[in-house]
Amino acid sequence: MLLSTSLRLLYPAISFSSLLKLKSSTPRCFRLQEPMVGSAMDSSSCTLVLCGKSSAENEIAESLKKNDTIKLSENSDLSVFMKSEVDKLYKQEEKSFDLELYMNCLSTQRFGRLLIWSPLITSTHDVVSSNFSDLPIGTVCVADRQYKGRGRSKNVWESPVGCLLFSFTVQMEDGRAVPLLQYVVSLAVTEAIKEVCEKNGLPYIDARIKWPNDIYLNGLKVGGILCTSTYRSKKFNISAGIGLNVDNDKPTTCLNAFLRDMSPAACCLTREEIVASFFNKFEKLYDLFINQGFGPLEELYYGTWLHSGQRVIIQENNKDQVMESVVTVQGLTSSGYLLAMGDDNHMYELHPDGNSFDFFKGLIRRKLQ
Repeated sequence: MLLSTSLRLLYPAISFSSLLKLKSSTPRCFRLQEPMVGSAMDSSSCTLVLCGKSSAENEIAESLKKNDTIKLSENSDLSVFMKSEVDKLYKQEEKSFDLELYMNCLSTQRFGRLLIWSPLITSTHDVVSSNFSDLPIGTVCVADRQYKGRGRSKNVWESPVGCLLFSFTVQMEDGRAVPLLQYVVSLAVTEAIKEVCEKNGLPYIDARIKWPNDIYLNGLKVGGILCTSTYRSKKFNISAGIGLNVDNDKPTTCLNAFLRDMSPAACCLTREEIVASFFNKFEKLYDLFINQGFGPLEELYYGTWLHSGQRVIIQENNKDQVMESVVTVQGLTSSGYLLAMGDDNHMYELHPDGNSFDFFKGLIRRKLQ
């Protein structure tokens, strides 16, 4: 069973990158290495840094490093380090992900406590999905940049500096609930943004959910969610990926640009605070979802999404003619699709046709009994 939802933030390939790499010729220092000019990205090498919230997670990280457990799907020259090694040998660049700040903001019991960070990687989603069985549930991979980000229908998306890019692992037993997980993730993203703004005394950011998996701000897309799952040993192994424009104005807008417009003196949101707040929120929402279903989250979800009462035109082929009808969105069905009422007062379940980037074009309706 595969859930594939679009992660479409991002823009053309970046020509240059600074890749953290330990050179054999300089064993006691890190050197910044530039990729070859003319290539989209240097995919021949990759650096991962492991960090745990407590001694228990750090012991797991040490074991992963010692046993060369982590693998990448592509043939990359992979170097794995503990955070303690990086702290001794290398001073992080200003825009690198601050592992210590993230851990200080995290207050979860399970999710996000083991972190894998990379300055440049193909895709955070590839890291967690390729190593799912070897990583504790809740492990997160964060990257400063990625150059083969994954999207719906196998689309590939590039990621500029300033994006928050992360993927993490979840495991579920009830297959009927799996399609709804992306909505829990979406809620955790919007709630995290609001919480970080409130804590820092910043203007309110009214981030909204566009069904099924996009985050919008003032009519512009600023984020997206990708959930994929495999079924093994009677459990669904889910890799959930999030991309959020935090500090990159292109190609649409970002959270910090919105704050600067609201208040030029406002401080900036950080990726570290947002992802930590995300996991603090997600863990509570997820526990409620697993124990009681999506019902208790519906009021919050419908208060955050863009579609209550939205009128949608459905086009259907009837012999040689294209027939149009109008339905009104009411909410979600139990399977996670759109619930709508037609002008005939019948209830319909709306499915995307799988061909359009805009889920509200090419919707297919199924009449509910």
